[in-house]
Amino acid sequence: MGWSRRLAFTVSCAVFLIFSSFTSAAFAEEDTLIPMGHSIGIQMELSGVFVTNDVLIYEGQWLKAGDGVKKIDEQSIHTLREFEQTLQEKKERFHLTIDRNGETLQFDVKSETVKRLLPFLKDRTEGTGTLTYVDPHSGTYGALGHQIVDSSLKSPPSFREGAIYLSEIEQIKKSEPGSPGYKISSIVNNNEYLGTIKTNGIYGIFGMWNDAYKKVLSEPLKIMQPSELQTGDAEIFTTVKGTEVESFSIRITQVEEEQFQFILTDPKLLETTGGILQGMSGSPVIQNGKFVGAVTHMFVDEPKKGAGLFLITMRNGEKQ
Repeated sequence: MGWSRRLAFTVSCAVFLIFSSFTSAAFAEEDTLIPMGHSIGIQMELSGVFVTNDVLIYEGQWLKAGDGVKKIDEQSIHTLREFEQTLQEKKERFHLTIDRNGETLQFDVKSETVKRLLPFLKDRTEGTGTLTYVDPHSGTYGALGHQIVDSSLKSPPSFREGAIYLSEIEQIKKSEPGSPGYKISSIVNNNEYLGTIKTNGIYGIFGMWNDAYKKVLSEPLKIMQPSELQTGDAEIFTTVKGTEVESFSIRITQVEEEQFQFILTDPKLLETTGGILQGMSGSPVIQNGKFVGAVTHMFVDEPKKGAGLFLITMRNGEKQ
């Protein structure tokens, strides 16, 4: 990705970024977005039941992390609840149908062994990050600036539905050289979602904004073109305490065609966080009153240093 130093993603997942250009002409009159910076909880209902760890089911036969449980006997399985209900049948053995990277596998397994699989199965995934923007023209949002990769499945999760929620920062584990810090947060209200998740793409997560949740919105800003960004002072919007979005100073240190680098300079932020944190991914970057892009990476060995994605590239991901 063009970096000479080791990088870590600012959410607790792995991802590969692929960049492309996107011209300003495509935006026409819709060239403003509302910068956010709110901490969000992410919940995604997976498209089935998946194995989270390699599990030995009998001598020489393993279920692998990422395997999908398709059937128990002739019963199709879509959720963990269905899996558990099927196991209530009093049987000595169960027949498992497993999908492994598109290949169908069959296993005949003792009932006790199948029941022991439960701690190693999941039908949902959760995470945290930062809301980047709301588009007042289309009623959509964008967050994170990179793809969610499930840490146990080690791949972008196949999901049937999902939503983002306002979360509250309760504690901060500060970043140190070689050891990225993180936010400890919880969802404020599980019954009030900010938006639905439509896409988990390489440029972030995108979906429809909940119109009923207007109290977190601020004024829109004009989108900055990459050619306009200059080295020097800028700011990020992010949340490090409660639900309050704050502005913190940074300095742009390098501008490339499709990305940029920066260093945190705000004494208050550095005192609180020690540098960029996991969960800060998606924080809006602003310069001269224009919306530049989003924080996407940190330098693990130098946590004050980070990298960002231009907003027009991120929006390109929404439109794909």
